[in-house]
Amino acid sequence: MEASNQDLPLLRSADGKPALCLVTGATGYIGGRLIVELLKHGYRVRILARNPERLKYHPWIDQVEVAEGDAQDRAALERALAGVDVAYYLLHALMSKDNFESQERTMAESFGEVAKECNVRRIVYLGGIIAPNEVMSPHLQARADTGEILRASGVSTIELRAGVVIGSGSASFEMLRYLTERLPIMTVPKWVNVRIQPIAVRDVLRYLVGAATINPTISGAFDIGGPQVFTYKEMMQQYAEAAGLRRRIIIPVPVLTPRLSSGWVGLVTPVPYTLAKRLVASLKNEVVAADDSIRGLVPDPPGGLTPFKRAVQLALTKIKDARVETRWSDASIPGTPSEPLPTDPSWAGGTLYKDVRTVHSPDSVEDVWKRVEAIGGDNGYSIATWAWQLRGFIDRMFGGVGLRRGRRDPNTLQVGDALDFWRVEEIIKPKLLRLRAEMKMPGLAWLEFGIEEDPETGGSILTQVAIYAPKGLLGHAYWWAVWPMHGFVFPSMARTAALAKKSSSKR
Repeated sequence: MEASNQDLPLLRSADGKPALCLVTGATGYIGGRLIVELLKHGYRVRILARNPERLKYHPWIDQVEVAEGDAQDRAALERALAGVDVAYYLLHALMSKDNFESQERTMAESFGEVAKECNVRRIVYLGGIIAPNEVMSPHLQARADTGEILRASGVSTIELRAGVVIGSGSASFEMLRYLTERLPIMTVPKWVNVRIQPIAVRDVLRYLVGAATINPTISGAFDIGGPQVFTYKEMMQQYAEAAGLRRRIIIPVPVLTPRLSSGWVGLVTPVPYTLAKRLVASLKNEVVAADDSIRGLVPDPPGGLTPFKRAVQLALTKIKDARVETRWSDASIPGTPSEPLPTDPSWAGGTLYKDVRTVHSPDSVEDVWKRVEAIGGDNGYSIATWAWQLRGFIDRMFGGVGLRRGRRDPNTLQVGDALDFWRVEEIIKPKLLRLRAEMKMPGLAWLEFGIEEDPETGGSILTQVAIYAPKGLLGHAYWWAVWPMHGFVFPSMARTAALAKKSSSKR
């Protein structure tokens, strides 16, 4: 967990109980961690979630209220904000392919209006640092517009503006990490010379928790930043030093356009092109705190704000120890399939292709489950992992998420986890794992593993099912185009999951 905020005061409701806090964006990187911090501090917490099923395995789920609904649905907002003291607005449409700025404005307007009607005492919003007298990127402009809309709602609003957030699992940190670790020598765009004031995620969480108790007469935007300012180039060198790497050779090249830079970042890092494009566009703007007045309202933690190298070391330790609580990829990605596995009645008369593989294993259900649950990421898929890597590369070429998202944890999964270009849709341990494909394709696809005890041998039976629902003629053509690979990829994957090394299959 991140640093505790127990030294901060606790806001209480009119009845003397700890204040009720609504957290939006609960499946996102900051939202998932903020929930933990608020609970540790003693607050009552309610979350607004489109798909509560995705949260059922989080350790805090039994300690929070869940309001089901979409933030773009006014009725859902009214239910979620009823009786709330502090509302944390952590919503954005950054991964939407088109017109994300308009979506963000509409969401903020509705949220502010309903919060006012529900007599919410305070809105806390996490935005981005705005460089004065600079033309802002669309991403930063949308962040600034959102803050302005919320502040104009009539509800006391604290807008916290952060630059690059350093923490295990953040998109900005992953971009920095992969660029620095994978490219000891690199030609880079001129934006690497722009100044940035990074901040550790633990300090962001402290400001978010502390904002709840700021005097309600105070409403406004406050920059938050760590104790140091670097250029992005210097930050990469500082990261290399903190990670024990050799000094990087970094050569700025002015001819690299934002479009080319985004494609380059999308290829080298796990961050998909759509997100990379908007993050890169924002890096042309200086993100340095204009003032530090927030430190007079939310005091520094004991020992002070976290230095950059310390933040990097903490993040890398969490990655190494597989203790990454949330990742940027946890959030739903607009434009990727979200439909549940179709049932036969709803698909009557349609085509549903299936590839079914069954392998008998001498191992117990529990032992086979461990191998199934560890699939993907650095663990790979089978002897044919290269084929999945090729598919992931093709996916990124077409703007998809590819394989580089990896896994949150090398051994365990929970509903909602991103796993390479899959999303964990269902888990019933140790019997069922269902993955939904988020790769680019003309149709919908799932990969399901079912495990049951073999009554004849006392071992187990693994049934692996690949399911594909084509869309249009192109969808059917896609299935038959990749069909020759199925005979190689799917049997290999099933055997790898079912059988320990040196075991043999009884088919």
